[in-house]
Amino acid sequence: MTTLISTQDIARIVAHHGLPEVLRLMEAAITADFRRWPDFDKVPRVASHSQDGVIELMPVADATHYSFKYVNGHPRNGRFGLPTVMAFGVLAEVATGQPILVSELTLTTAMRTAATSVMAARALARPDARAMALIGNGAQSDFQALAFHHLLGIDEIRLFDVDPAASARVREHLRGLPGLRVSVCASVAEALRGADLVTTVTADKRSATIVTPEMLEPGMHLNAVGGDCPGKTELHPAVLAAADVFVEYEPQTRIEGDLQQMPADFPVTELWRVLAGQAPGRRSARQVTVFDSVGFALEDFSALRLVAALARELKLGEALDLMPRLADPRDLYGHLMLQASGAGTHLKAA
Repeated sequence: MTTLISTQDIARIVAHHGLPEVLRLMEAAITADFRRWPDFDKVPRVASHSQDGVIELMPVADATHYSFKYVNGHPRNGRFGLPTVMAFGVLAEVATGQPILVSELTLTTAMRTAATSVMAARALARPDARAMALIGNGAQSDFQALAFHHLLGIDEIRLFDVDPAASARVREHLRGLPGLRVSVCASVAEALRGADLVTTVTADKRSATIVTPEMLEPGMHLNAVGGDCPGKTELHPAVLAAADVFVEYEPQTRIEGDLQQMPADFPVTELWRVLAGQAPGRRSARQVTVFDSVGFALEDFSALRLVAALARELKLGEALDLMPRLADPRDLYGHLMLQASGAGTHLKAA
């Protein structure tokens, strides 16, 4: 039997544990899976691009579980009252191929993305980092701000968006949070001035240079998180050239990330190697580091397994007859005719 996890179920999980604890559990789950990176069968995601956005499938598997996420990125969806990003995911048994979980991943992706950003910053940012510039104040930004505050001790958030209403919304959501100062800045340069951390989360699918080299300060760490695809960038190439760059899955980031601007031999380090102790992360207080984050399927694999565990704990989810239950596994036709006969009887009765 397959279990269906709805948006209401995710909200109940957050209500029970609290958002900071769910984010903590999410970061721990993703970190644990990144540390066993070689256990996974990995491929770059499959993307279908149009003039309006992109639809992607993101598969990954280990010896026990297979997962995939369906996700879109349509920056102009607000015109239709729809989120820019919408997603659902499937977790299945490798041994049988049976889907055991179908889950919403729109809310969950927002949490797993924030948790992944914290995971990278924990490994790469200066331990004394306390101020973060948050560039792009759409749906993901609240989760980024809260994750960095609760999990990494960030006590100052400096907001900037080309839409002042977006920044005002985030400031209002964060208002009154103990130990957190929030300000709205007039420009990217103002937001970055004095920041220890920079997180860019823009959605527009075009080549942009939101952060330029003169904005960098010694010891700064940047998380380039905004929705990625070929032709979309957030960082000036000279920013990457001035930094040590870390990525999730290099073959995917070379195509989709800010890294697409650089020569094929531009050196990068996959983050899992830092987490597993196989490569250095930050080596000095003045080093500039960049996490060119494009989002990788392993993060969703971790999130789906965590959601499944938390849902079982709280007895959440709905049994879903996604696959037929057959008396004889070879008799698919006989099962269909039996079910059709019963359905016909019900229709006549109605």
